[in-house]
Amino acid sequence: MKTRVWTVDNIVDKQQIYPQIQEAAEWLRAGEVVAFPTETVYGLGADAANTAAVGKIFAAKGRPSDNPLIVHVANVAQVEAIAAAIPPVAKTLMERFWPGPLTLVLPKRAGTVSERVTANLPTVAVRMPDHPLALALIEASGLALAAPSANRSGKPSPTTAAHVLADLNGRIAGVIDGGPTGIGVESTVLDCSGEVPTILRPGGVTKEALSEAVGRVEEAVGMGDEQTAPKAPGMKYTHYAPKAPLSIVSGPPSLLQQLVDESRAGGKTVGVLTTEENKSRYAADVVLACGTRRELETVAHRLYDTLRRFDETGVDLIYSEAFPEEGIGVAIMNRLKKAAGGRVIRE
Repeated sequence: MKTRVWTVDNIVDKQQIYPQIQEAAEWLRAGEVVAFPTETVYGLGADAANTAAVGKIFAAKGRPSDNPLIVHVANVAQVEAIAAAIPPVAKTLMERFWPGPLTLVLPKRAGTVSERVTANLPTVAVRMPDHPLALALIEASGLALAAPSANRSGKPSPTTAAHVLADLNGRIAGVIDGGPTGIGVESTVLDCSGEVPTILRPGGVTKEALSEAVGRVEEAVGMGDEQTAPKAPGMKYTHYAPKAPLSIVSGPPSLLQQLVDESRAGGKTVGVLTTEENKSRYAADVVLACGTRRELETVAHRLYDTLRRFDETGVDLIYSEAFPEEGIGVAIMNRLKKAAGGRVIRE
């Protein structure tokens, strides 16, 4: 299969018909899979009601079948069509944060989306992306789109069309190239199907912002339990991993440098993931800065791209600084721990 690339300016005039978007929408209606940009990462979309089309997502990504998918919508009417109920707390959050990087897990309406989308769970995860091309594509197709990140399963999520093609060229029908994404880490997934809203995956909307909007919000425990079917993407399997083994170092730069020196003495080529503030403090084979500590949003924005850049260097292993687990830092550390397979070295 030859993967088609549609290049579209991400400033969309809703009064104008874009032939690239229309063609991509036709392919989606025909049961094909198409990658497209959102404000978080690039997604790999298919008709959420078409089991055969959804199956192409799993095949292209090599994704485990018990890992549910998020359904992307362009309006509340689409949510009402696939959710059995929308609790008041979910309505409040939709008004406050949609369109945006917040996914809500709701009771599903039977027979509206493929069981492969929900992994046979009684709930469905939905979000309205805050990206003009994503919204234009959903509207043009007339479909609710199941769309995980557009990468091979386990690899860093794609924040450019080039990342998508590096992983999936020849495996998917097409990709809409709308330039780099904005936030860089995936949406927050919030379970609204129980009594208390519960964060299943931290992301672009922080716990603090959610609590300010609706009061009490909890965080799921045991999210890495390998024996439990995940209720949302990113809860169970190793994700976001570069080719070289990654370890997080929770301690001063001197500890990280000591580990680098020991590894290099053992004949290893070593990479360091740090920030602009600390870049000059490390002597290693490859030192890459991922944003700044004073603005952790820049780290989130550049994290996946930086992990992919290490793949290009051929290092044998990578040491990463740790980040404060507050605000967007919670999502950053969640992704790093997944990429590291849980390896955290402490003083």
